[in-house]
Amino acid sequence: MVSCVIIERLIFEKKAGESMKVREDIRNIAIIAHVDHGKTTLVDQLLKQSGIFRANEYVQERAMDSNDLERERGITILAKNTAVQYKDVKINILDTPGHADFSGEVERIMKLVDGVLLVVDAYEGCMPQTRFVLKKALEQHLTPIVVVNKIDRDFARPEEVVDEVLDLFIELDADDDQLDFPVVYCSAINGTASVDPDPAKQDENMQVLFDTILEKIPAPVDNREEPLQMQVALLDYNEYVGRIGIGRVFRGTMRVGEQVALMKLDGSVKQFRVTKMFGFLGLKRVEINEANAGDLVAVSGMEDINVGETICPIDFQEALPPLRIDEPTLKMTFLVNNSPFAGREGKWVTARKIEERLKTELHTDVSLRVDPTDSADSWVVSGRGELHLSILIETMRREGYELQVSKPEVILKEIDGKICEPFERVVIDTPEEYVGAVLESLGRRKGDMIDMSNNGKGQVRLIFLVPSRGLIGYNTELLTLTKGYGIYNHSFEKYLPKLSGQVGGRIRGVLVSMETGVASTYGIMQVEDRGVIFVEPGTEVYGGMIVGEHNRENDITVNICKTKHQTNVRSATKDQTAVIKKPRSFSLEEALQYIDEDEYVEVTPESIRMRKKILDKSLREKTARKKKAE
Repeated sequence: MVSCVIIERLIFEKKAGESMKVREDIRNIAIIAHVDHGKTTLVDQLLKQSGIFRANEYVQERAMDSNDLERERGITILAKNTAVQYKDVKINILDTPGHADFSGEVERIMKLVDGVLLVVDAYEGCMPQTRFVLKKALEQHLTPIVVVNKIDRDFARPEEVVDEVLDLFIELDADDDQLDFPVVYCSAINGTASVDPDPAKQDENMQVLFDTILEKIPAPVDNREEPLQMQVALLDYNEYVGRIGIGRVFRGTMRVGEQVALMKLDGSVKQFRVTKMFGFLGLKRVEINEANAGDLVAVSGMEDINVGETICPIDFQEALPPLRIDEPTLKMTFLVNNSPFAGREGKWVTARKIEERLKTELHTDVSLRVDPTDSADSWVVSGRGELHLSILIETMRREGYELQVSKPEVILKEIDGKICEPFERVVIDTPEEYVGAVLESLGRRKGDMIDMSNNGKGQVRLIFLVPSRGLIGYNTELLTLTKGYGIYNHSFEKYLPKLSGQVGGRIRGVLVSMETGVASTYGIMQVEDRGVIFVEPGTEVYGGMIVGEHNRENDITVNICKTKHQTNVRSATKDQTAVIKKPRSFSLEEALQYIDEDEYVEVTPESIRMRKKILDKSLREKTARKKKAE
């Protein structure tokens, strides 16, 4: 009897030992941080210093930011994965976006990795998005390594920043193991790192960071003998192979040519054959035939694969918990362009083409939602914020699409019988002299101040809780109030009961063109004293198009196409040059923030115009009177 017990115990211990077998040849990490704290630049250096590129290979800066918009704006929009080889260990690195609008990407990535590099600016310290991403990482019980970046900056305060990070960890209820985080001080732009906060004592390379990753980040469990489980966390799309699911093999082994079951989110099961499988190395995707537990792979062969679905064997179907995807908080109406200038500049202008393009975007962007409306040529598109939607519009116009979009609106929810709206946590850094103006402006937008701190060097940090609709268009106002010195950051906090009354919005009316024609210098000079003009002489305009901002609250119709009456009498001052003020120009984001409920932004590959929804002056006034009477 005793011997049986001993044998059972030995078997149990053997199994326990087997189950704890780990893959020392691999590490999976994500790089998380607030926007502009240097995530992508750090990945650049890790790639270069791992020797992944040939000596003669040209690698541009921020190699991971692959599309044009990312390069121009200097931001990461889509999460991307890469891998480097160091001391016979493959380190899979996932570069994540820093903007709150793309936070859905960050959340899903946390599922794929065993640890995170939290990058914090040595001057700015903890910002709203730092808080958001760290909270997500701690919830997943990931092992953190704190990287204090930009150590070479003037006014860098690394020790204070580490204290701030520690306070944030405590505030977010980190466990004892997480609180015992290692700190690496580095300058990503110079490619140097050290464990010493003194900038003068930086090592010439980032070896210390690589060693810390290998030492501190846990290796994935090696359970390749067990039945397969893989979960899709990111999507890619290719015209040739269709949808590509990127995810992690949590258990077992997956081979090319094998028949597997895809467990859908609605509970149904589809079978498919793994036609192609890719691993990652440097900036390339490498075709592989086999993937084991702990590997990050891209799989093709299944057309309607979605985020959160599980791939497993046909004879052993066990789904992983679905991934939570954040709900959209902002919506806009997209319409076919029906202005008098429609079809002049764009390549794709029909409803069918626009709808196809929006559906294609849904293949890869899971935080986006497209709903049809009663009209065949308009759609309600919902996203995570202004930036999220404006990036989509900008991408479409570059591809040759023409469309019209309405003013962004927040999405309301009913919670416990109350109508609720999204609120955001706002952090503003501003010089002392502008604090009064900032407080006043956010007070008008129903902002509630949480904290205010002065660093003693003339900079004040203000933290507010503000309804999302109050922040539409606020960035421009803040820059005006603080003469460009104010820094503004925000991230979604929670839904709270809707506040009554008007929040934010435009104070002044607009100047609307009466005629269709070409704006003239003479016509602009005639209406210049009424407000600020938006168009230059020689610009084509149409009746109902917005051509300027009125000094007062009401809209007025003006004729900026008026030309000087020609006579045969010569003037003594004829050669004097007509001088007009420089017109105010709008980027796409600024135009979206500027317009009111009764206006559209017309977007074409070459122009961004603002217009009234109703172009006819008398019909517009009639509708306005009717609305007022209600």
